[in-house]
Amino acid sequence: MKSDDKNVKIDGIDKEILRFLMNDARKPVLEIARSIGISGAAIHQRLRKLEASGLLSGSKFIINPKVLGYTTMAYIGIYLDKAMSNPIAVKQLEKIPEVLECHYTTGNWSILIKVLCKDNEHLMHVLNKEIQQIEGVSRTETFISLNQQIDRQITI
Repeated sequence: MKSDDKNVKIDGIDKEILRFLMNDARKPVLEIARSIGISGAAIHQRLRKLEASGLLSGSKFIINPKVLGYTTMAYIGIYLDKAMSNPIAVKQLEKIPEVLECHYTTGNWSILIKVLCKDNEHLMHVLNKEIQQIEGVSRTETFISLNQQIDRQITI
């Protein structure tokens, strides 16, 4: 059963396993098994089921961008001259490494993006020399994040 077909059913044990892994994806399966009180094989079986369902989409290491000098996070609303420019603009935005997320939105903007830059000067360069040069972009509206207060996944 794929997650886009219908909602995935998970029980209390699945939720406990997911909470452990969401907190630390490198936590040993046997340690999780001991904490929950079931076998390591049962944990592996449940994880395979959750992966097959589409609920789990992988695990990854999270890089702290500040260590690499990236300190300016901004959200940019992009106004496009025509709706048909959307796919073309997104293809161009994909080529800009500072663009971390791209969303089609309702409201005034056609697209909302999240960018990460080293500083305000770097952000200005990305805006003026890259984003605003994309064909179809009529203007942009930029919001600099001063400090992220919440960073979490959905509650399980």
